Order: sequence, then structure tokens, then C-alpha cells
Amino acid sequence: GYELEKITGKRGEKVGLPCCEILSFESLESYRIYWQKNETEVVLAYSDGKMIFRDNRYDNRTEMDTRNFTLWISPVEILDNGSYQCVVQEVRLSRVVCNKHVTFFVTADFSTPNVTAEELANSCESSEMMVTCSSHGGFPRPKVFGALNSKPVVWNASWVSESSLRLYNVTAWLCVSLTEDSSFNCSIEYNGLVKSTTVLLKKANDSVVLTVPPPYYVITASSIIIVIFLLALTLAARYLPRH
Repeated sequence: GYELEKITGKRGEKVGLPCCEILSFESLESYRIYWQKNETEVVLAYSDGKMIFRDNRYDNRTEMDTRNFTLWISPVEILDNGSYQCVVQEVRLSRVVCNKHVTFFVTADFSTPNVTAEELANSCESSEMMVTCSSHGGFPRPKVFGALNSKPVVWNASWVSESSLRLYNVTAWLCVSLTEDSSFNCSIEYNGLVKSTTVLLKKANDSVVLTVPPPYYVITASSIIIVIFLLALTLAARYLPRH
């Protein structure tokens, strides 16, 4: 059997990966210590109290605590993400006294999500907008979530790119129809961490057509004209038969 531990560290920090606790520790010369990654890549090795090997990729970035065999990495790089194993052998009896496995999760903070909105169309009833959310420079591969007025939304599309340093950039698009000013939230989740931005999407100015009744003076004038017209017809009807 072996011990298993999970360690999380950020890119650029100094992080220690623990080995087993050896209760009957004598001296460094009594042990052979191997730190290896993914069970095939030796990070460093000690024998007879001295370091006998260190991988070139870890030069000037790793050291081992000779008291408890902790492997210190500084500064942490994205490529350090992975599974590590600490094996300690007792030289005198040629037996393994420690077999510790450490899963090292490396993270890099994504930028605060940038949310933009572009109006596509506007009617009297609603505004159609294209909302874009983007974030960059993080690790591991992220998930992007959105919410309109606290209700989850489904992105029309999302795209994640990987840089040469294995850092990720993410962009997501969504079309929304607004009937009123609304709150929009975009969140980037990676390895249990979250970066979030909330913005207010404002509906375009409403188009309002008002039906206004004619003014009172217009109604009055029209009534007078009608009354005069009817009076003229009455007088004409009385006058014409006499002639």
C-alpha cells in the first residue's frame, strides 16, 4: 500500500510536496530517496546523504528538505501539474520504508471576466443583444457559466484556446432579448475557484406611439360648423318653395 495526498498550488508560488513521516529517522546517509513524477520521470534522487540526480527541467527550482524529505518547488510552473511519488529505501536492510503518492494540482488565475454587449436589433417590444464574455491566462481548462436576472442561461457558443505555456483563454457568446433593464452575470470556474463579473444590460429607448384625443377647442369648432350647416339647410328649405 501507499499514502496518497492532494496538494494545490498556484503558478509562480513556492509549494512543498510532503513525503512520508519516518518515525525512526536515523540520518540522511541511512536512506535512498527518490522523487519521481508520473512514475517514470525522476525529479531528483539522494543517496549516501548527497543529491545524485536532478532533472534539468527542475534545475534551480527544486530542493529537498533533508529532515522530512519534502520536495519544494519554486517557482511553480504549469507543467509541474501531475502525480508525484516519494520512495524512501533503508540502505542497511534494502527495504522500502516510504511510498508516498502526491497529486499536485497547479492553478493559474484567470483574468476577471470581461462582459460586453452589442445591440443587434431594436423594436418597440424588446432589444436583441449579443453578449460576449471572455477571460484569459488561467489553468486548468475552465468552465463558463452565465445568468440573466439570476436565472441560468445556455451559451450559444463557447471557445477555449490553449497557449504555448498551457494557459487557457475562454470566450463565450449569447443572444438575449431584453424587455427591460437586466442584470447579467458571467462566471469562470476552474479547479473549484471562480472569477465572476456582473453587469447591467440596458434596454434601448422604447418606441412609444400615443393615441391622443382631439383637443376640446377642435371638437367645439367642428360642432359650430355642423350647426351652421344644418341651419342653412333649414332656411333654404323654407325659402325655396316660396319662389
